[in-house]
Amino acid sequence: MLKVTRMIEAELRERMRRTWDITLPRFDVMAALRREEAGMKMSDLSGVLRVSNGNVTGIVDRLEGDGLVERRSVEGDRRAMRVLLTGNGRRMFDEMAAVHEQWVDELLSPIGAQGLSTVHTRLGRITDKLEEKD
Repeated sequence: MLKVTRMIEAELRERMRRTWDITLPRFDVMAALRREEAGMKMSDLSGVLRVSNGNVTGIVDRLEGDGLVERRSVEGDRRAMRVLLTGNGRRMFDEMAAVHEQWVDELLSPIGAQGLSTVHTRLGRITDKLEEKD
């Protein structure tokens, strides 16, 4: 299972690099921000992505340099910054997300819709069991 996951991820990384010259972590940050129209505090973004603040800061710096995100001060907290997609960032992400979904469908097509549903259900059971420990 891990081998297949890594192979799919590597293929998606390469396609994203070739098509948009973007990395998967940058795509992941944009995806998290797209779900939150008002943006997210950097610390919340780190938590959602389960990476360090330093990792998020570097990615956000590059996205900001490309005009895809912007930082805004958080009212009432001089130290905190809120990050949100720019109009151009939303448009680019929406385009990438649509194509990304097609790629994932294509890469998972050998097991078919029913097979995918079965895998999803069974992996969900494992997730539920592991989360019981928390």
